[in-house]
Amino acid sequence: YRSDRYQRWSSDDTAQVLDALLAEDPRLRVIHLAHNQGKAIALRMGAAAARSEYLVCIDGDALLDSKAVPYLVAPLIANPRTGAVTGNPRIRTRSTLIGRVQVGEFSSIIGLIKRTQRVYGQVFTVSGVVAAFRRRALADVGYWSPDMITEDIDISWKLQIRHWSVFFEPRGLCWILMPETLGGLWKQRLRWAQGGAEVFLKNMFKLWRWRNRRMWLLFLEYSLSITWAFTYLFSIILFLLGLVITLPPGIHVQTVFPPAFTGMVLALTCLLQFAISLVIERRYEPKLGNSLFWIIWYPMVYWMLSLFTTVVSFPKVMLNTKRKRARWVSPDRGIGRVKP
Repeated sequence: YRSDRYQRWSSDDTAQVLDALLAEDPRLRVIHLAHNQGKAIALRMGAAAARSEYLVCIDGDALLDSKAVPYLVAPLIANPRTGAVTGNPRIRTRSTLIGRVQVGEFSSIIGLIKRTQRVYGQVFTVSGVVAAFRRRALADVGYWSPDMITEDIDISWKLQIRHWSVFFEPRGLCWILMPETLGGLWKQRLRWAQGGAEVFLKNMFKLWRWRNRRMWLLFLEYSLSITWAFTYLFSIILFLLGLVITLPPGIHVQTVFPPAFTGMVLALTCLLQFAISLVIERRYEPKLGNSLFWIIWYPMVYWMLSLFTTVVSFPKVMLNTKRKRARWVSPDRGIGRVKP
């Protein structure tokens, strides 16, 4: 793929750097947006200016592996019904406990989830930080929606509802920055949860058509996640009430932690999942085991974070009846702690 097939756009200092590169290499095409119109608009502008049938989209803080593009584009060439291929993001920020837990999350949980979802044929979302698309598929679904806070989840569902396949390519490596403060992590995960809720509510009625039956398992998986979050929150509320008042035996919650046997089964299942993922992912990141030690904090930190972001975002989306252009400010990315 020739170097003049790349279009790039950004709202930070990347613009000045690219302008300087443009003076050296006129084959580059740089698009400037006067104001922040949201990532979806930037992607649409880039797609309109591009001339290739295949578009590889990455975020401004991403470092793309030198071999990633051929791996990402290969499924698009091999299968004409492939609409998108999601890459395999890896975490660069590892100086804090939050950063190290995210290394384990992306390596042992997110990758395994995408592999499992491909078993039953559908992927919940491409990775917005690194993904390849077929232009014809994007045109078929109307490109990215400017009013969705997570354009990656939305475009994934739009493509699959129109029967385009979405694949996961673990060799499409991309190194990214992630939040390393609780505040930054909360903002990021709240946006992710809000985006999932928006897509869920947007498509919940059209999915019941027979021609969309392949999306039913994905819909069920997300529905169970939402049910778990609100059910667990209700259990926490009943538990706290039981500490100050006497509740009827039928609704009294003695503990919010799983019983001994159930907890042991969950712990063993979790360890087995981590072990399987470590074996699979070591081929892409040989020293991964050094970071997986910190994954023991995942259930305590990230499950609770997922619970509260879900219960906050879902009502927020349901009460927001006016759709407007989605804009968001990037949270901290731990960039001050990453060596150049």
